Amino acid sequence: MVKHFHELFPDSEEWRERSERLAAKTFEFTSFLVNVLKTGPFDTTFAGRITWHDACHGLRELGLKEEPRKLLKNLPNTDFVEMHNAEVCCGFGGTFSVKYPEISAAILNNKIEDLNRAEVDAVISCDASCLMQIGGRLSRLGSKIKTIHIAELLGQDE
Repeated sequence: MVKHFHELFPDSEEWRERSERLAAKTFEFTSFLVNVLKTGPFDTTFAGRITWHDACHGLRELGLKEEPRKLLKNLPNTDFVEMHNAEVCCGFGGTFSVKYPEISAAILNNKIEDLNRAEVDAVISCDASCLMQIGGRLSRLGSKIKTIHIAELLGQDE
C-alpha cells in the first residue's frame, strides 16, 4: 500500500512528494532480496517439494512474479514445482471471506485441489492472510502440506 500512498494526496503536492519519497525506499521482501541486495542463494534446513502461491496484492499491485521463484528455485534440498493456477486467489481477500463465505470456500477448495495435484510438502507465500486461509483449510482436512512464509523458509538454518 505504501507504493500507492501518493494517490491519497491528489490536492497536496507536499504530501504527495513525501509519500513518493517514502515509496521509493519501501520494498516487498522478495523484491528487496533479489532486485536491491541481489543476494542468494540461501541455505535452509527445509527439505522437500515446494510450490509458490502468488498473493493477489503482490502479483497484481506490485507486479511480483519472478522474484520469489528465483529465490525458491535455488534452495538446496528442495524441489520447486510450479503449481497449476498459482496466480489464482486463495479466496481470503480480507473482508471478502466474511461477506461471501461460500464463494471464498469454493475458491479455496480449488486452491487446495491444485496443491494436492502438485504433490508438495509445503506451499510458500509472502502473505500472512493467504497462508492463514490455506493453512486453516489444510489443517481441517488433516493434510500434511505445510504453509510457510518465505522469510521463515529462508531463515531456517539450524
